[in-house]
Order: sequence, then structure tokens, then C-alpha cells
Amino acid sequence: LIPLLPKSVYRHYGKSYVVKTIKMRGTGPAITALAAGDLDIAALSYQGLAVAVLNAKVHVEAIADVLQDHPPHISDGYWVRRNSGIKRIRDLRGKVLAVNSLGSGDDAGLRRMLDEHGLTSKTDYTEVEVPFPAMISELDAGKIDLGFVVIPFAFRAEKDPKLQELFTLRDAMGPQVTVMWVAKKSFIKAHRAVLVDLLEDQILARRWLKAHPVKMAQLLSRITHRPASGYASWVMTNRDDAYHSPDMMFNVTTLQHNIDEVTKIDKLPRRIDVAKYVDLSMAKEAAARLGMH
Repeated sequence: LIPLLPKSVYRHYGKSYVVKTIKMRGTGPAITALAAGDLDIAALSYQGLAVAVLNAKVHVEAIADVLQDHPPHISDGYWVRRNSGIKRIRDLRGKVLAVNSLGSGDDAGLRRMLDEHGLTSKTDYTEVEVPFPAMISELDAGKIDLGFVVIPFAFRAEKDPKLQELFTLRDAMGPQVTVMWVAKKSFIKAHRAVLVDLLEDQILARRWLKAHPVKMAQLLSRITHRPASGYASWVMTNRDDAYHSPDMMFNVTTLQHNIDEVTKIDKLPRRIDVAKYVDLSMAKEAAARLGMH
């Protein structure tokens, strides 16, 4: 959305910076691109932040909120076929389970819930990757037994009598700092002033999007090639599965809890002190410019 918004929304776009967007399927490819210098800023899950630090050995910091999962917003869910015989988590033994991307937040949530119910070995189930738009069709076809279904596809699942939600990501992980903007420390040091400009403009963008749901829906339609009527009623409302912080900030304690939970299921080699890999000072400065702090 960033390059598509009316430039009058922004104060700095085209002056101190411009944005080129690159679509990434998930956290894994984004970490690779960030490490290689193909991205200046990556959108990473909380698990991805820790993986970048511990496994990829990239010197990074999280600088701003992208989206979070907490009430009153809807939480994305893990869905099964109603006639599959799957009524409890334990019934997933021997089944084929799908996430969007291995190493992502939905992958961590699935593993957390499986471990809690005794499915601790990789031989207890098969995990595969399926793109979000294909989850429901793969479920319907019986190619997978459980799929992670996000908004807006979840609205379709709710109306399908053949499907039922087994649990949500929030059930598995609690409130989450789901996705953050992450950059290398060297990039932050070299471009701090520009990043403050960018974040100030993003605060203004979030205000504009929330205040103009019809125009926002039209822009989303251009990006996704789906009807605009499918967006205006829910995006950036409480029906949305994503909470977008008005000041681009997030709770570091919540982020620490998220990463600790992932560490418990052996998705990370060790715990990290997340405060060492977070720098919200630029978001705070950007918000202060707009009278928010």
C-alpha cells in the first residue's frame, strides 16, 4: 500500500526517501533477503526475529509494529473438515497439517498447541506449506487435514458448513506481537533520520487508511485483484485479524513472552533477551512529532 497512497498523505515521501516493495511469502525468505542486502527493512514474525539473531547471525533490531494479535480483534484459526473425526488436538495424530510458511508465527502456534497435547515428535504428524488463498480448497479436497485460515478467507470458512475451527493462534500463543519491521543495525545507524521520517509518514498513513475505508478498499483491490467490496467492512476494524498500533509501537514484554514460548517447543536453540534487539526510539520520535508522546 505504501507507494499507492496519495502522496499528500505523507510529509517526507519523495523527499528523504522512497519505498520499493518486494513480496515475500514468509519470514524465511525475508530473513535470507535481509541478510543478503536485498531488503533494507523486512517484515518478520517474532520467531523470525529470533531466527535472524540466533541462526542467520544477522545483527538486526525491530523498529516498529506491523501487526499484532490481541483482543478485541479476531484471531486467525486452524480449521478442519467437520466430518474428519477431528474433535480434539490429540485427534491430529497421523494427520497432514498445513501452515503458510515453516518458521512463521502460524507454524510456531501449531507446534506449541501440538506439544501441549502430547504430539511432540515429527513422526506424530506431517506438516506442509500451503499458501493462504489455497488453504480452504486444500481442506475441501482432503489434501490436508488441518489448515491455518486467515481473514478474509476465514469469513468464507465461517459460512461453509463442512468446515469448523479447531483452535485459534491466540489460543496457542496468547496475545502476540505478530509481525515487526526489522532492519540491520548498520542500516539503522546510517539512516536513522530517514527512518524517523518513514515512521512518521506511516503513522499518518494508518490514520488516513482508517478514516477512508472506501478508498483503502479500492487500493487493496488494485493489489490483490479482488473486489473492493470485500475489504471496506472489516479492514482496520475490530473484525480485522490484525491490530495496527496507531503509533507504530509494540509491547516488548509481550514480544519476550512470544519468543520464550517458541523456545519452549525447541523451535529456537536458546532464549534471547529481546530488549537487546529492539529499538523503538525512532517510532517514539515519529509519534512525538505528531503530538502522540
